[in-house]
Amino acid sequence: MAGGSDIDDPEGAPALPSGSLAATASAGLEEAATGRAVEDGIGAIWRLAWPVTTSLVLASAVNLIDVFMVGRLGPEALAAVGYATQFHFLSQSVLFAVGFACVAMMARAIGGGDGERARHALAASLVMAVITALVIVGVVLSFPRLWLGLLAAEPRVIELTIPYLNLVLGSSVMLAVAMTIENGLRADKDTRTPMFVAGAVGLVKLGLNFVLIFGWMGFPRLELMGAGLATFLSQGLGLLLFLVPVVRAREASPLAIRPRDFVAARTLMPDVVRLSLPGLGERLAMNLGLLAYFRVLAEFGTVAIAAYSVGIRVLSFSWLPGSGIGAAASTLVGQALGSGDTDAATRIGWRATRLAIGVAVVIGVACGLAREPLARLVVDDAATVAALAPFLLCLAWTQPFLQAHFALGGAHRGAGDTFTPFLAATAGNWALRVPLACLFAFVLDLPLVWVWYALVFDHITRTIWLGWSFRRGRWRHARA
Repeated sequence: MAGGSDIDDPEGAPALPSGSLAATASAGLEEAATGRAVEDGIGAIWRLAWPVTTSLVLASAVNLIDVFMVGRLGPEALAAVGYATQFHFLSQSVLFAVGFACVAMMARAIGGGDGERARHALAASLVMAVITALVIVGVVLSFPRLWLGLLAAEPRVIELTIPYLNLVLGSSVMLAVAMTIENGLRADKDTRTPMFVAGAVGLVKLGLNFVLIFGWMGFPRLELMGAGLATFLSQGLGLLLFLVPVVRAREASPLAIRPRDFVAARTLMPDVVRLSLPGLGERLAMNLGLLAYFRVLAEFGTVAIAAYSVGIRVLSFSWLPGSGIGAAASTLVGQALGSGDTDAATRIGWRATRLAIGVAVVIGVACGLAREPLARLVVDDAATVAALAPFLLCLAWTQPFLQAHFALGGAHRGAGDTFTPFLAATAGNWALRVPLACLFAFVLDLPLVWVWYALVFDHITRTIWLGWSFRRGRWRHARA
């Protein structure tokens, strides 16, 4: 499956790797160099946010269609994809963390008119992303049967998974470069280029799926191997498209990295590591928290698991605007701080949060009112519908808090404060969601709906924590 969307990491804020069409953007650097005022209005935030949101929607749609196509091959093929995806998500989690560091460092340098430091930051992020991807690929692919056995995969599924895993995880190195350059483009206020890539790479991926999985147009029927090859080739296309703006960039552009920038980047490597580690910790805290929550749901039987899995996918598109707004806030807050305008950075953070909440209220109301028709649309089992409708209502109530902490988290990361979002995610998952779910299920023996609402407390906690931190203002003095 082509990486990029957090559909199976449903409550995280995705940092989409998509690919790119040729473009050379240096808007942020030019504005700083000419002394133009920092853009901090709702319109500026939305101009950066909507292409990110569109990219996420496209990538999520491709992932869902990909699963549907593989599903035609049978349950063992789907299981193989599920196992391989876990390792792919592990690789992505590390790359997302490096991406947070890349945006923070580059946006700050661009805002300050220092194109050279921005290029060095991009080069350092590229080196770190490639090294981490190579380490993960090497460790996993050296002992694939061992890792799959630890996940209790059946022998037949293991044999199906390994060739697919080799291709999908092998593409992570290309993905590492593509994601990092994409984050560089976003730091330079170019979010439309990755949007075009999400379309181009997605179309190629799905076209190759048809040809290689099912043997259309005279090609051999490769089934699951074909799906893996389609992912590998489409990621290669994304990498090539991303390299175009780097090669064509003007000398002063933050994207115009050359061999000398990699030499100079050595001095920034400690900063990339320092900013990346909390981001990695944040994603691990969320993923482990989701696994623990999933384990509690298992106590209520297959219906609860099915309702959770279906409900997350039904509403997965609804919180993507918050992710796009968070990405825009990262860029604009970083550039504002780089230009020395802390007041503009503060306005951007609060305005991004208000915009996210406004969008979330509209979406939440619509999803809440349509919860039962949505439930019946995707499942026809009465017991699953009975469990799914309250869960969809719970997710609707959660929307404003979920999307608000996406925006606030993006503002913190853009300032170079990646530690506070890590603390908020850890507190929300491990001090509220998991303990409350265990209390409701195992101690008080309450109905399933109480376990659903445990996740609301998680997102409320994260929003309060990040809002309090942003108002406190220590993020203004973070190093990036």
